[in-house]
Amino acid sequence: MRAAVLAAPGRVDVRDVPLPDPGPGQVRVRVEGCGVCGSNLPLWEGRDWFRYPLAPGAPGHEAWGRVDAVGSDVRAVREGDRVAALLGGAFAEYDVADATTVLSLPPALDALPFPGEPLACGVNVFRRAAIRAGDTVAVVGLGFIGAVAARMAVLAGARVIGIARRGWALDLARRLGVAETVTFGPRAEVVERVRELTGGRLCDAAIEAVGLQEPLDLAAELVREQGRLVIAGFHQDGRRSIDLCAWNWKGFEIVNAHFRDPAVNVEGMRIAADAVARGELDLGVLLTHRYDLAHVGDAFEAMRARPDGFLKGVVIP
Repeated sequence: MRAAVLAAPGRVDVRDVPLPDPGPGQVRVRVEGCGVCGSNLPLWEGRDWFRYPLAPGAPGHEAWGRVDAVGSDVRAVREGDRVAALLGGAFAEYDVADATTVLSLPPALDALPFPGEPLACGVNVFRRAAIRAGDTVAVVGLGFIGAVAARMAVLAGARVIGIARRGWALDLARRLGVAETVTFGPRAEVVERVRELTGGRLCDAAIEAVGLQEPLDLAAELVREQGRLVIAGFHQDGRRSIDLCAWNWKGFEIVNAHFRDPAVNVEGMRIAADAVARGELDLGVLLTHRYDLAHVGDAFEAMRARPDGFLKGVVIP
């Protein structure tokens, strides 16, 4: 099979490598596509603690495709099923997954790309935030995860305030049903604008979906007393400092919206698949760019630069 190999920071080679065989409890998936995850950008850029080359297909983990081989002791998934899966080497034509981390997709999604893992992340952020009808929710950062979480909050009957730097992202938020949008500028100005929009009450919940210090600080200021600060951003560039005195005074709940239990992620994929099948979650809006294996590097570069019109790139082998 053909696989993309991240051979060095900023360099991808396409190589012919052996086809993987499923072991007991595993299935092999013929990959139809795989999303490119923002949390893997440091791998592309390079860090001292990474070792190259990576395994063929790594770090592709946002895949969908069709099962073409089934190992022993697998009952719930059959050869020929179209699935989303939690994989690890899916920048390739094939990859192997544990059957327990695979979701069979409904026929209504047959013609659609479906990067299940990041959709599950956005859905699970929403679930973890415990958002209810009538809540006012600020979403700070309208990348893919923030956009999915914002849309799920809208579907739940919440009033959503979307906050982002890019005008294009704010336009997208309005297409997703977000009630108000605010440009991410000086923090005091953003807080004052949200105060105006909420009659001084601030937000029942604020979702930080960027993974940097400044958006985290802003989100904390937007939460009302006894509200919920939901940390959805993936913070991986060092330690954070917080105003714990202010956090204590407000008495808000601090929610870490990251999950490591595969069963929770599969359930998030299931909820996302149902929402797409019902027409409530439009993947045509959320998945904006496509690349082939030879251009995985272009996908990472676009993710780093975030040009207008870019929300999520997928690689089609």
